[in-house]
Amino acid sequence: MSNNDMMEREEIYSKVLRAGRRTYFFDVRATKAEDYYLTITESKKFTNEDGSFHYKKHKIYLYKEDFAEFREILGEMTDYIITEKGEEVISERHQKDFKKESFETKEEEEPTSPENFTDVNFEDI
Repeated sequence: MSNNDMMEREEIYSKVLRAGRRTYFFDVRATKAEDYYLTITESKKFTNEDGSFHYKKHKIYLYKEDFAEFREILGEMTDYIITEKGEEVISERHQKDFKKESFETKEEEEPTSPENFTDVNFEDI
């Protein structure tokens, strides 16, 4: 089967997850023998300096014989991350309402109190 034939094959079942600049496509496809497998495609949008944009795509092919181990390891890894770091996104750049100026201004505007300073007598040094 040629590359064009593979590209023209329609997905049997599909789901899309939009996540900011990234989009994940989960597609069930059929092999030549009409067995099913899963493709997971990450598509990330990049904007050029002139305002035009392009997408970069990365694809994983996952076959039935690997499903059990893949699911087990994926579950283990996601559980580990949630246990270690919680569900909250730590990087402020990923917050939808994050504004760099307001974050820096907020830090600078915090009042300083005497408890924040240690009295140093330079004669003691």
